[in-house]
Amino acid sequence: MPRTKTPFTRQLPQDRRRALIDATIASLKQSGHEGLSVRRIAAAAGVSIGLINHHFPSIDELIAEAYRQFSRELVSSLEQAVSNAPNTPRERLRAFIRASLSPPTLDGDLLNVWIVFWGLHRHSQEIQRVHSEVYGAYIDLVRGLLTDAAKAAATRKFNARLTAIGLMAMLDGLWLEWCLDPETFQPKEAIALCESWIDHVCEP
Repeated sequence: MPRTKTPFTRQLPQDRRRALIDATIASLKQSGHEGLSVRRIAAAAGVSIGLINHHFPSIDELIAEAYRQFSRELVSSLEQAVSNAPNTPRERLRAFIRASLSPPTLDGDLLNVWIVFWGLHRHSQEIQRVHSEVYGAYIDLVRGLLTDAAKAAATRKFNARLTAIGLMAMLDGLWLEWCLDPETFQPKEAIALCESWIDHVCEP
């Protein structure tokens, strides 16, 4: 019998770009800074180095796009957790805090990826530009949740911007400490700590 050939499927440019971005994130997750190698990324994507150069003018642009996609997926997962929560300001805020300190967000393997992005921020204008974009979306989400919770609690003195920055700093710090040493505290303890802080902030 004649051998049946597997039909060839040509990927659309946007699909190929997304596959390369996903491969970049996978490479960074597995190898950290060593995963920045175009050769490693090409191997993870199963393509030639030339194909990466065809879709991205530079490795900086590819890394920046990976940062954008990685961060957007994080914010999207948090937004989904909020939308699935009971429709009260405080429950929506609780859902956000729980999602921020629970899998898949709370994953020690993601530390490799964030360390690379943080390390590139000072020297890469592309990374700085993306950071401003994604940080803005993140802080808008947190600020909105806190503002709604404060209004519902009739909080007297409340600075939405600074309170949002404070909560984000607390969540990021707890996330980082847990990734460095999961024995330091349990996620439920971190969640309770943030809840207690919110209780104080939202006092009438």
